[in-house]
Amino acid sequence: MLKPGVLDPQGEAICHSLDAIGFDDVTSVRQGKVIELDVAEGTTRERVRDMCDTLLVNSIIETYTIDME
Repeated sequence: MLKPGVLDPQGEAICHSLDAIGFDDVTSVRQGKVIELDVAEGTTRERVRDMCDTLLVNSIIETYTIDME
């Protein structure tokens, strides 16, 4: 997700579009992305965090969470 305070034009466009088609109860939208990784058994959360910090996330404007199943 984009960090709070970072302009989210796609989220704003979604919010305006929802309003235009009758969903006027939505007051704001933040749009994000999901990256799903299949990793080898035994891969640690810290290893996945390293992947995010090194390549997958722009930490200047984005935040992320890791869900491991």
